[in-house]
Amino acid sequence: MANNILKYRDFLRLFDFISSKGVKSGSEYELSGIRAQHDFDGYTCWLAYKDLTITLLFHGKFDVEFDNKDTFDEFYKKANSLNALN
Repeated sequence: MANNILKYRDFLRLFDFISSKGVKSGSEYELSGIRAQHDFDGYTCWLAYKDLTITLLFHGKFDVEFDNKDTFDEFYKKANSLNALN
């Protein structure tokens, strides 16, 4: 996720890191305020942070939705930090 370029593989790496190192609560995992969950068959995954939601789809597509740019900036910094640990 360097140079402000969001890549699908970075989101997948982050999803895997959170789901393996995060705290499980119900059907989702949480680490550093970022939540990760998936549907029953694993074809669709979600990352969520405050008002931001990233939907990861099976064929390498993703959708990023957020209300506040500040939230996106915070998420971006946290995601880079977590991916660096991975």
